[in-house]
Amino acid sequence: MNAAPVVTRFAPSPTGELHLGNVRTALFNRLLARRLGGRYVLRIEDTDAARTTQAHVDGLVADLRWLGLDWDEGVGVEGPHGPYRQRDRGTVYGPLLDRLLREDRAYPCYCTNAELELSRRAQLAAGRPPRYAGTCSRLDAAARAAREASGARAALRFRIPDGRMLQFDDLVHGPQQVDTALIGDFVIRREDGTPAFFFANAVDDSLMQVTHVLRGEDHLSNTPRQLLVLAALGLRAPGYGHLPLLTGADGAPLSKRNGAQSVRELREAGYSAMAICNQLFRLGHSCADNSMLALEAMAGLFDAKHLQRASAHFDPVQLRHWQSLWVRSLSPGQAQEWLAPFLPADLAPERRAAVVAALLPNVVAAGDVAGWLPVVLGGELQWESDARAAVERAGADFFRAVTGALTDGEAQLASLRTASGRKGAEFFAPLRAALTGRLHGPELAPLLKAMPPSLVRSRLGAWAR
Repeated sequence: MNAAPVVTRFAPSPTGELHLGNVRTALFNRLLARRLGGRYVLRIEDTDAARTTQAHVDGLVADLRWLGLDWDEGVGVEGPHGPYRQRDRGTVYGPLLDRLLREDRAYPCYCTNAELELSRRAQLAAGRPPRYAGTCSRLDAAARAAREASGARAALRFRIPDGRMLQFDDLVHGPQQVDTALIGDFVIRREDGTPAFFFANAVDDSLMQVTHVLRGEDHLSNTPRQLLVLAALGLRAPGYGHLPLLTGADGAPLSKRNGAQSVRELREAGYSAMAICNQLFRLGHSCADNSMLALEAMAGLFDAKHLQRASAHFDPVQLRHWQSLWVRSLSPGQAQEWLAPFLPADLAPERRAAVVAALLPNVVAAGDVAGWLPVVLGGELQWESDARAAVERAGADFFRAVTGALTDGEAQLASLRTASGRKGAEFFAPLRAALTGRLHGPELAPLLKAMPPSLVRSRLGAWAR
């Protein structure tokens, strides 16, 4: 395998929105390919027609491109190993499945779901691990014909070879050993004629010349089955590495139930692709460089030897940390472009620039702007109790003085301070509170520049009576 060009892949099942666990898998496979000068393939595993929609496929492709995780070969990018959607690969799978059946490495199984469940329960009650009992494994031709004549539909099961100790090296977990006696015969073609995951996933990896597969550790138990299928077909197997799962604050696998957001939700909330990738790069992969890294720099630092075995905890606070670093790196023009979708479309260019300059130090995700727009452009203030108290302590004389210092143009902080006769917190606290309803937030000078003069006059004047 070392002599072959390195090929990695990301092979999602588009049955929902792209989530962060899948993104990390895609990221690590792409980084491994880039680090080793290889190719990165995107394959869509969509044999589950009931749960797959074109909208999910389109959303997945759009999310990956937004993240910058483009691919060298696969969906939308022509290559020599297509088609790259499993629903279109029936002519590839059919002859291989027929061959396994013909060579008695697979057999039709007529067991119903109810029968399989009863067998599973009986094995559990007897203290044995549940696996297929082999009910249909030795049916002769007459028995099979009788089942089919009665209308029974058959799945196709792979026949596990007896008495073998299967060994393989996992790229993350190291040497693995499995007794085939503990693996029950498993389905490789469903009753409806579609290939099962164990079969299609393994065959596609081999035929697409994939050399390295990084995937979630929930697939570790699948690997022995897939190695057996590939060996039976005389096909080359990739090297498998199983990544620790991402967990939420409750220690459970990251999901909607413990507050995980999809890539689409994070994008619509105004998070950046770079912040997301930087956090994921460090979840399950150790890296001494704690700076914000571009994807090319991540590839240079990525090393399969640094992949960790323990579950990695996704912390939304850490995502905001990386997002904050990204925001601070933006030029004024980049910041305006980033925040534009979250600002009123009719803002004049000069006002837009002033609003962005004022709010940017207080924004992490672009969606944070929404809470400041009523403050800066006019709307009902959400008063903090200590802010209201600061205004009341300042008194009407203070506000008459600063309101009298206002001109028809932008309010100048120096002239307001001079007119008030106050310094430090005695000046800034009541002024900020009257303008924003808060005691903390954007710097006052850029805030006054961003706010319409009429709004400044109205808010200060309201306390001058």
